[in-house]
Amino acid sequence: MHLEVETAHNLSLIAEANKSPVVPRFPQNTSLKRKVQSAKARDRRREIHEQVWNLRSIGLSVQAIAQSLGVAKNTVSNYLRSSNFTERRQRSDYGLSLLNPYHDYLLSRWNSGHCNTQKLFEEIRACGYIGTYATVSRFTRYLKTLPGFKPAKGSRKNVSPRVSSSSYRPLTPSRVTALVLRRPELTQPNERKVIAQLQTAHSDLKSVIELAQQFASLLRQRLSQQLDAWLNKAKNSSVSLLRRFAVGLESDYDAVKAGVTMPVSNGPVEGHINRLKMLKRQMYGRAKIDLLERRFLLAN
Repeated sequence: MHLEVETAHNLSLIAEANKSPVVPRFPQNTSLKRKVQSAKARDRRREIHEQVWNLRSIGLSVQAIAQSLGVAKNTVSNYLRSSNFTERRQRSDYGLSLLNPYHDYLLSRWNSGHCNTQKLFEEIRACGYIGTYATVSRFTRYLKTLPGFKPAKGSRKNVSPRVSSSSYRPLTPSRVTALVLRRPELTQPNERKVIAQLQTAHSDLKSVIELAQQFASLLRQRLSQQLDAWLNKAKNSSVSLLRRFAVGLESDYDAVKAGVTMPVSNGPVEGHINRLKMLKRQMYGRAKIDLLERRFLLAN
């Protein structure tokens, strides 16, 4: 199953004539998920700004406002400087890399068998590169992880596969999984096209994608009445991983049914337990039970 996905090189083209590894230009443009998170954070800051001024209008001090909203006093002071919400300024070079202009040159040298990072760094430095050696090193380390690269053994040259450049990130199994399970309202048109191309590329992929999306929708919308039908489809699937997954769900059917039906979850409880265990490990050998107990109470 992974083999079919790994042969897909980028988001816009599933199959292409060039079978060499594809190296994406980095860093990539901000992902949709990151943009959604950024928008939520902005809305949260605006909401806090409004609350700060509302509490200030009734005479609360900076410290009282900070305690009431659970934010730092410096944050309150900054918001009180202006009654208008101030947008954060974005860097002018956001999403760009100093290495981008030298990307093609580095790949051509790499394809010629020159894999010495220090030498490549010196060459592009002579051409005007003003970035750091660490950036070049990260790039060459990534190239060395591509299939087919073999470290030198008694030779000055490494055996390296020819690589090509792409403005898209390679479509790896993990990216396909995230793409398929993404909420429909967050999926872009070109990503829907990729899913459609994957479904036509292999019959097993079509079955897996459809069942995965149905299961994700079933969980999100709590469609417990559809669980039995989905389990039957998965158990009759031609993909062994899906069959085993369905059998595993059936072995704990009551708990799975409750998880799909009920709105409550033990997730918060498990999160608190994990946090307390982390605190316990941090304090191991450093304090007696009284200090550990006090840290537990202060952490809540």
